[in-house]
Amino acid sequence: MTTMTETSARFREFKMPDVGEGLTEAEILKWFVQPGDTVTDGQVVCEVETAKAAVELPIPFDGVVHELRFPEGTTVDVGQVIIAIDVAPGSGDAPAPAAAAPAQEPAAEPEAEAEPKGRTPVLVGYGVAESSTKRRPRKGASATPEAAAVAAAVQAELNGHAAPAAPAAPAAAVPAQGGRPLAKPPVRKLAKDLGIDLATVVPTGKDGIITREDVHAAAAPSAAPEAAPAPAPAAVAPAVAEAPAVVSDSARETRIPVKGVRKAIAQAMVGSAFTAPHVTEFITVDVTRTMKLVAELKEDKDMAGVRVNPLLVIAKALLVAIKRNPEVNAAWDETNQEIVQKHYVNLGIAAATPRGLIVPNIKDAHDKTLPQLAAALGELVTTARDGKTSPAAMAGGTVTITNVGVFGVDTGTPILNSGESAILAVGAIKLQPWVHKGKVKPRQVTTLALSFDHRLVDGELGSKVLADVAAILEQPKRLITWA
Repeated sequence: MTTMTETSARFREFKMPDVGEGLTEAEILKWFVQPGDTVTDGQVVCEVETAKAAVELPIPFDGVVHELRFPEGTTVDVGQVIIAIDVAPGSGDAPAPAAAAPAQEPAAEPEAEAEPKGRTPVLVGYGVAESSTKRRPRKGASATPEAAAVAAAVQAELNGHAAPAAPAAPAAAVPAQGGRPLAKPPVRKLAKDLGIDLATVVPTGKDGIITREDVHAAAAPSAAPEAAPAPAPAAVAPAVAEAPAVVSDSARETRIPVKGVRKAIAQAMVGSAFTAPHVTEFITVDVTRTMKLVAELKEDKDMAGVRVNPLLVIAKALLVAIKRNPEVNAAWDETNQEIVQKHYVNLGIAAATPRGLIVPNIKDAHDKTLPQLAAALGELVTTARDGKTSPAAMAGGTVTITNVGVFGVDTGTPILNSGESAILAVGAIKLQPWVHKGKVKPRQVTTLALSFDHRLVDGELGSKVLADVAAILEQPKRLITWA
């Protein structure tokens, strides 16, 4: 896909590229340049997050940044222009560069009604009204201080307190646009829920806009201190019976947009769980000898400079088990109704990152020696934690390991990654009483769980693979005799 266009001999545009395999959108996480900055061919201008990873985008030409088309935090479709570059600065007059709108003021929640002389659009698709700006009053809205007083009295009665006197409207509250205060829709709803007349609220936001904090501050005086309940006035009694339920404060909840990696994970997990028939088998195994091997490998000069831990030996054990049972390394082709046997192993390792759980994989892990596998594991984990995992590193996995034991969890029932045949969950390794050579002794023990696609792997095959992994971890010398 062409990611740049030439609007004239002077200005060139750079489009959001498809940085993965068929991705349709990406979120702009951070701009590294601003209008007026000089850029050179290959310079990274922004970081974007796709459904698979965070990726840095380089600009493919020299020039001066003329315009950023989207602010940070915006999700942009592939193919949309995100930045314009002046490739011939100083050759003549040019339109003034426009910086991207601040991320905290997205288009979906624009500034409220603005200029006194007219009405600006407040929703996409709604133009400026040509006629009078007079509005029909909303049903149930508190339009006067008297109405606010009644609402406060009702709330006080519900709380078992005496009704406070209605606060006088602060002198600093200056109505805008013929008496209608400036506030965004969520703030208006909050004021309505709390029974606050916006005309009585002192605005502290930019350009006289009322904020959520302003509404809460205005509502604070209506909360009466603890006191003996007082009988409510007879005139208020009917209103109490018909009062609506109190809406909980939004501070009690946090809403997190589902996008980027988290959105992709959710879609993939739902697709996998309801497409592939999952089967999970468990086995508890004595890994004392494996832990001794790990300690010895840490002192081995051939392993110097690489990370050695139980996961390394477990990964090697799984690779040997797959070599002994190659039918488990397959995929289901729904379109052609075929089972696709893989003669290579791209070993996925589930990694927890600030952007969520991702599963990069070690390409051709079956061909790697133990030192090579250790180096690949270390690089994979470091890259994932730094948020630099590329989409290519997460594509094409065949089987996966997820180490839930690092969180102190004994085991789990992992869901398959889409397109893969099996996933091995490794539980916490703990010192437990165990029958060893006819006597109960403290041994290092863990539980393994293997989930597999029952269309590809029947119970016998799945059991053989899990049993082989357990046997190797119990007697690590089998890594030599079985490899």
